[in-house]
Amino acid sequence: MNAMGVFAFVLIFGLLNLACSSAQESPKSFNVLNYGAVGNGITDNSKAFLEAWKDACSAETQNSIVIVPRGNIFLVHPIVFSGPCKASKITFLNLGKIIAPASPSAWKGLDASQWLAFNGVSGLHITGHGAIDGRGSGWWNQSCRDHQGLVACTSLAPTAVKLLSCKESSITDMHFIDSPQAHILIFGCNGIDIKNLLIRAPETSPNTDGVHIQSSHNVFINNTIIGSGDDCVSIGDYTSNVKVTFLRCGPGHGVSIGSLGKDGNFVQVENIFVSRVFFNRTTNGARIKTYQVGKGYVRNVTFEQIKFDSVENPIIIDQNYCLVRGTCKEVQTGVHISDVSFNNMYGTSSTEIAVNLNCSRSVPCTGILLKSIQLKSANPEQEVTSTCNTAHGNTFGVVQPKTCLQV
Repeated sequence: MNAMGVFAFVLIFGLLNLACSSAQESPKSFNVLNYGAVGNGITDNSKAFLEAWKDACSAETQNSIVIVPRGNIFLVHPIVFSGPCKASKITFLNLGKIIAPASPSAWKGLDASQWLAFNGVSGLHITGHGAIDGRGSGWWNQSCRDHQGLVACTSLAPTAVKLLSCKESSITDMHFIDSPQAHILIFGCNGIDIKNLLIRAPETSPNTDGVHIQSSHNVFINNTIIGSGDDCVSIGDYTSNVKVTFLRCGPGHGVSIGSLGKDGNFVQVENIFVSRVFFNRTTNGARIKTYQVGKGYVRNVTFEQIKFDSVENPIIIDQNYCLVRGTCKEVQTGVHISDVSFNNMYGTSSTEIAVNLNCSRSVPCTGILLKSIQLKSANPEQEVTSTCNTAHGNTFGVVQPKTCLQV
């Protein structure tokens, strides 16, 4: 190569390096304090948060960051952070504490089902070791579930954080406290990573699920601690490819698939994997619940490497689920539950029935596998049993209590 050729090669190589450096430009940051936010726990900062978000979302950059600085308490009223954004990655960095209005009256004329919602965003990352406090006691005190005689009691209350139609996004390293209802809702999303969360609400708080997943695919929950008044993780309809690992659950109602098929719809839930979970004094452990009027399927489900400590229903499938037990008439339909594996599960049950497989007589459960199950009573003087209703499958290895599966 002659001198001119070498010069041209070096010039082209240099331009390529410059292009790569530009492609990896530093993220642009948008601090809510620069938009008028006041972190005194009293001032409504909704406008400042929304303006910071709009600028970050519309910025001509690959990486935008909305910064909620540490050492501040920001009151934020119900708000929707909308996409799509120009940045391929947008980070909501919460280093402080975000609190909801204490009174339900702040939602008057607004959607009472949500507080902080992120809609239609791809590449969203909510993180920062901060806290999101839903201050839900005002809602709990007027809940219809617990106050049926109260005039104007409410059945619907806000979810703390909703991801709606988001893709390739995450919620990590956050502390959620006392949401009025569910703490996190994943709805209509694909590719969501949830990890390193601490979620806490009182055991008596109504409907305060930790994470609820609905109409979503490829959702991963890892290394998280949840204690609440409802399911630690609940998996709703039209959902597939969910993986839950290294979860500590309690108090709460366990990890539940369902309830499904309440309105007689065609259920589609498959490829659910739950592993390395510790259930501590929960009302349920590994649970699947469907209404008789539903149709469709729940299939390819694995619960494995699970420990129970004084759990009321460690292993339960209920195809005859009814909101008010005993009031639903038997019908000839049902959601087909198949290929469900309960593997390497041990610990104690606080009730006599440790394994309850209550399947439909019209649409029996099939392909149930019980493998290496060792459950005993939390009371050393009592024994535990299994109960089955048209549940078909096989056992492998030591299974205690004795199986009642039909081959």
